[in-house]
Amino acid sequence: MPENPALPIDDVLDEISHHLETGNRLVLAAPPGAGKTTKVPLHLLDAAWLDGKKIIMLEPRRIAARRAAERMASLLGEKVGETVGLRSRLDTRVGPQTRIEVVTEGVFTNLITRNAELPGIGAVLFDEFHERSLDADLGLALLCETQDYLNDELRMVVMSATLDVEKIAGFLKARVVQSDGRAFPVETRYLGRTQDRLEDQMARAIHKALIAETGSVLAFLPGAAEINRVAERLSDLPSDTLVCRLYGALPPKEQDDAIRPAPDGQRKVVLSTDIAESSLTIEGVRVVVDSGLARVPVYSPNSLGSALSTVKASIANVDQRRGRAGRTEPGVCYRLWHEEENRGLPKSPTPEIINSDLSGALLRLIEWGDYDLMDLNLPDLPPRGHFAAAFDMLVALGYIKADNPNQLTDRGGAAARMPLHPRLSALIVAADSDGEKALAAQMSAMLSEQGMGGNSDDLVIRVSSFERDGSKRANALKAKSKKWSGVNATPSGDPAMLLAKAWPDRIARARKGDPKRFQLAAGGGARLSENSSHQGSDWLVICETGGQTSNEPIIRLAGSLDERLVRKILSESKRDYADYDPKSGKVRARRQKTLGEIVLSETPLTKPDKSVIAQAVVRAVQENGLSVLPGYEALKTHMSRLAFYYRTYPENAPATGQTAAELEAGLLETASGWLHVLITDKGLNGIEAGPMRKFFEDGLDWQLRQTIQAAMPAKWQAPSGRTFAIDYDDEKAPLVSARVQDFYGLKSHPTICDGRVPITISLLSPAQRPVAITKDLPGFWVGGYADMRKDMKGRYPKHDWPEDPANAAPPAPRNRKS
Repeated sequence: MPENPALPIDDVLDEISHHLETGNRLVLAAPPGAGKTTKVPLHLLDAAWLDGKKIIMLEPRRIAARRAAERMASLLGEKVGETVGLRSRLDTRVGPQTRIEVVTEGVFTNLITRNAELPGIGAVLFDEFHERSLDADLGLALLCETQDYLNDELRMVVMSATLDVEKIAGFLKARVVQSDGRAFPVETRYLGRTQDRLEDQMARAIHKALIAETGSVLAFLPGAAEINRVAERLSDLPSDTLVCRLYGALPPKEQDDAIRPAPDGQRKVVLSTDIAESSLTIEGVRVVVDSGLARVPVYSPNSLGSALSTVKASIANVDQRRGRAGRTEPGVCYRLWHEEENRGLPKSPTPEIINSDLSGALLRLIEWGDYDLMDLNLPDLPPRGHFAAAFDMLVALGYIKADNPNQLTDRGGAAARMPLHPRLSALIVAADSDGEKALAAQMSAMLSEQGMGGNSDDLVIRVSSFERDGSKRANALKAKSKKWSGVNATPSGDPAMLLAKAWPDRIARARKGDPKRFQLAAGGGARLSENSSHQGSDWLVICETGGQTSNEPIIRLAGSLDERLVRKILSESKRDYADYDPKSGKVRARRQKTLGEIVLSETPLTKPDKSVIAQAVVRAVQENGLSVLPGYEALKTHMSRLAFYYRTYPENAPATGQTAAELEAGLLETASGWLHVLITDKGLNGIEAGPMRKFFEDGLDWQLRQTIQAAMPAKWQAPSGRTFAIDYDDEKAPLVSARVQDFYGLKSHPTICDGRVPITISLLSPAQRPVAITKDLPGFWVGGYADMRKDMKGRYPKHDWPEDPANAAPPAPRNRKS
């Protein structure tokens, strides 16, 4: 058997075993190089509690899963598929003797949703959990449910290099084991940012590092495009320096070439994405050059899906990258930013669930038996808008019915059995003939893998290129696609038409006056790139977008359509539509003929129905917030007053939110309902200040309304007889602003809330300018008033400035009230 080298994790293996004998959850914090990935699963094989069952270990990426399985198998003197197996989307190697399965996180999610009890499995290990992928978070939450309700003998180990240990251990109520790493000191050198292209800065930094230092270089870049451009700029390096690329879409052989040590007498420059941060070890590296950037998916419910965005890497990320230079000897890390920029970096990366399309996760949950993602015990909950958008997508695809969301339709059940995004499985389930199903499955396979089919923006060309691709990766995808299609037929049909049938919301028509801009059937728009092959097309079905111009996504892949075919998919309809202009407070209405949201023609409408007006106002509020309403200030005052009451009487505050911001957020979320009520009753007058104030005050519980009115009046009456609004929104709230003379004769300081809260008084000059602020008026009369009186008497000699204001008579009240 090959030698099993000693690693830092060896010191805590017995402690790990001890904790798992008496408990079923453990958090293991171990820095890169400690050996947790390979040593922990092999050590647990002999545990008595495992009782011959399997160990499942999750890895965030296919390359990490493959390398971990290969390394463990080699330590046993075996091949992958014997004691140690592998399951990923394109590579499955398991056998009857397999005891450890290394799987990608998505594979585990599919596994647990289809058999929640996980029979035959004794332990599940989450490796590199700090990366916080959506599948890892979902898998963790579901595994907790399995432990709590179905199988409490099942062990869970969460392993990470940079994890917030206290947070996740508290969430899981788990014990913690901490392992030391094996790291050498790393010197950090800041090169600063320039206005040059990133690729030029990186190439200069690498040249500098190669001259100044020995050993191989690992350079971190945000994506494959930047890696390839930097590689081109390094073509002048000497022959003893190898340049290797490393990112997820590369063939396994090229990935392995990048990871293995450089040949004797040579050194390497490895250009990598964040894939090399923690999941992989590249031998011989003692120099890191870090761009400080990362590429992450960012999702908006109103967009065409997740878009990749380049962001600054977090402190946890850049520290992890720097550590790769000190694995075997002291190293150096060059950073392409200024040291003071560290203060603006986020502490840790944003969990993927916060910025993700949740439709795939929601489909898995419904298969599990409970659609309510927001009710699941997750480390971090996603935005409700993302959940709603995912729900709407599954309804639109026909996978669930809105009134029965916990039950998949036949179409949804077929989609759930495929390891594909719900949109991609829709391609297959929407196809009619066997030939179309075979073509749809190939298209789904191609679209699911980055870089497949080339880079043309024409769907037909991309599909044709993929069909001709004879690479190992392409052939593996085609073999999978045959299984997904369920037929043994030659692919046939029109790719664009298949896509349009499955994704009718992605059908788009060129806008009049600007043929590069397209209106989508689902609403919103997109535009062609400058060199698009689709220029001149009237109708498209949009497959992929990337980047933005003028706040519109850029079309990266689409298929051309004929209007005659479009009309077979989308039915023409008529509707009344209006836009609300907050500046004028008016609506512009028209009667339209449409295909989805694509307007074919329209005529002015002089007397729109109130429901149409309500829809226009709701859209304006959803796009720009409640401030577009003419009665917003009255609404804001109502919310501030209510929030102040909850702050003063916290025992009466609701659990759903008690601050003014939380109350406003709740009203914005429910705006569609109450705006329809107001506008259908009173038209646009319903969103003026008076009706809105009355509507929301009347909406309070009667007892609460009476209590608030008594404890927190909207107005306060001064000794002068004048009444003044009490401001509950100001940071000094409750606040009353009035001229000094209005307070003459007031001997005690005014209060609200049964005397619990003093009113902040802003004393104004005759010119209505603040001259003093106090919460102790009697103290002010005998203190600061004297100096103010001297100043004011000189400026405003015609006004009364008595020496004893507490006993002076206020001016006679005016007829008007403020």
